[in-house]
Amino acid sequence: MTDLLVCKEVQLTASNDDMHFVFCDYTYQVLLPFTRDSTVLEHFQSSLASPPRAIGKKINDSQVFPPSGVIPFHGFSMYVLPLCYLYDDPVTLYVIFRQLYIRYFYKLHTISNDPSSILGLCLLFERLLQWREPEIFFHLRSSGIQPIRFVFKWIMRAFSGFLAPDQVLLLWDRILGFDSLEILAVLAVAIFSYRKENLLLVNTTAGVEAILADLTPLRIVSLLQLVLFTRS
Repeated sequence: MTDLLVCKEVQLTASNDDMHFVFCDYTYQVLLPFTRDSTVLEHFQSSLASPPRAIGKKINDSQVFPPSGVIPFHGFSMYVLPLCYLYDDPVTLYVIFRQLYIRYFYKLHTISNDPSSILGLCLLFERLLQWREPEIFFHLRSSGIQPIRFVFKWIMRAFSGFLAPDQVLLLWDRILGFDSLEILAVLAVAIFSYRKENLLLVNTTAGVEAILADLTPLRIVSLLQLVLFTRS
């Protein structure tokens, strides 16, 4: 069952991505054994979530399934694909991905009170945007537009598939450097700051989507400096 989900995910996501389609085989080699790797379960020790269980022939007979406790979902392969630019050995690629997932990425699709969980990061984004760019925040809200609607998918995928691959890797390098996912929310605010003039000219969801549709030309180092080292 999970093998079918992995295959479908790779076909829908990696195969249709201009920047990553050449790495489909690598993605299969990583995600298929990942679903069978019981060591991945350790991340549940620091999470409010519990792994899914399959019931056997008897009602009281159940076991964790898949063995990793992670059911592949749409976009899951995006946690693997940028790493394919760095490692051509499937074993090394797998080990690096697994460690990144256990340490960071699981938080991006888990409901938790952890400040680095997807909910905490979304809240951080809204607070930072309101503090850093109140004009944008209130302009969008007064038009009935929720800024988090456009940012949620960026954060959940750690910007993979939205930024150029080299920029994703630079961003992930800073996640490791700061040992925190909060840099994702900071970058999201920086993008809104960078596109401020255009955002203030639109008052529809479609208009905002058009302005934020293509992030591939962006360079994250200068954007992060815009927020971290300049005054509002």
